[in-house]
Amino acid sequence: MSLFDYKLSDLQEMLHKKEISVNDLLDEAYNRISEVDGDVKAFITLNEETARARAKELDELRGTPEGRGLLFGMPIGVKDNIVTKGLRTTAASQILDNLTDPLYDATVVQKLDAAEAINVGKLNMDEFAMGSSNENSSYYATRNPWNTDYVPGGSSGGSAAAVAAGEVPFSLGSDTGGSIRQPAAYCGVVGLKPTYGRVSRFGLIAFASSLDQIGPLTRTVEDNAYILETIAGLDQMDSTSADIEVPKYTEALTGDVKGLKIAVPKEYLAEGVSDEVKEAVQKALKVYEDMGATWDEVTLPHSKYALSTYYLLSSSEASANLARFDGVRYGRRSPNAENMLDMFKLSRSEGFGDEVKRRIMLGTFALSSGYYDAYYKKAQQARTLIKKDFDDVLADYDVIIGPTTPTPAFKVGEKTEDPLTMYANDILTIPVNLAGVPGISVPCGFSGEGLPIGLQIIGKHFDEATVYRAAHAYEQATDFHTQKPSLGGAK
Repeated sequence: MSLFDYKLSDLQEMLHKKEISVNDLLDEAYNRISEVDGDVKAFITLNEETARARAKELDELRGTPEGRGLLFGMPIGVKDNIVTKGLRTTAASQILDNLTDPLYDATVVQKLDAAEAINVGKLNMDEFAMGSSNENSSYYATRNPWNTDYVPGGSSGGSAAAVAAGEVPFSLGSDTGGSIRQPAAYCGVVGLKPTYGRVSRFGLIAFASSLDQIGPLTRTVEDNAYILETIAGLDQMDSTSADIEVPKYTEALTGDVKGLKIAVPKEYLAEGVSDEVKEAVQKALKVYEDMGATWDEVTLPHSKYALSTYYLLSSSEASANLARFDGVRYGRRSPNAENMLDMFKLSRSEGFGDEVKRRIMLGTFALSSGYYDAYYKKAQQARTLIKKDFDDVLADYDVIIGPTTPTPAFKVGEKTEDPLTMYANDILTIPVNLAGVPGISVPCGFSGEGLPIGLQIIGKHFDEATVYRAAHAYEQATDFHTQKPSLGGAK
């Protein structure tokens, strides 16, 4: 049995009773990484020397009043688009391959440090968070621990795979159109996208600023609640962070959902959703019925426009955000340039991968004179209608429930030649980002091939507490979260 099979609260108790040490937890992490990461490829950069030094400091504080951080001694992995002072941060792109010594920590990293967590290393991802399979990393594709012939999802595929493989007990990812929830579903872990503005984006390398959110990936809902409690809150460095009190989310985990009103959008169980996924969701709804909750079928009529709306808006924002990578200030500068214009062109063409270039071109086109009203403005209008659909439904219901993804994970290489088919994997998660509401994915079953299936629970703005309550009750009534891949032998 791995130490990481214990809940965060149990590990904390063991630490303070001096039954284990912080260094024991790091041994567990780095030994497991050494054992399986050659197959999983979840990490880009390890932080072992600094982590060991920090563990030594924290071990001396065990059982003292000073050693009472909410995440005291907990090893955690951080997605590689979240800036870490003095630790290489690449966003899995060659254009940032030489960014080995960033000058500051992202706000979430500062909060983890204040809570006395330890950063084990930086996790693989789709380049600049653009992708649904982790195959767009400029380094190597992360593999699904349940079956390494399959993708782990994306763009936070490294974050999900590392938790599923037992390399770390928790990780941070970012979610622009499903990039936490989709890989959480594919890898059989718990992943939350908070309400837009709940967690500071300062230090998150921007993809689409009106959609990006940082969130936690964990083995259990309770652990997830602890992590969000740590990283959430107002930040003066991020004008989009909300000045709304952060509750103690763990207090919402009562296991009681009697009287909970659930909405099930018919669009989320329509054509394109596999029979296995539909069946798993229907069984989950029966579990909720048995616990005293009620559900009704509803409609989110503008969801059919979500995919095209998202790719127009996110690509437009990416076109603007990625303009800063020009070979002048930091990052890759082409050695082949003969003049200034060549430097701009070659640094970007050599540094960016195909998917990033594709989205920059789409976004630049959508923002160009003569096409702005036809594409970008219309997409913003559609986004307003999509948000209104969610507001209308959530005015009458506590949560919305459906599948996280239309199918379980697909094979590595299966969809790389067809970007439009790849984009469709996010069709059930994208509307949540457009509406800005919170959503979580929890394991709810397995496919015939033994691959995990995820249940998505969506809540009202800044009501993560109810989302956690619903997710925790379901988790406690089932055993899917206790099952683990056999990669590298049972752990």
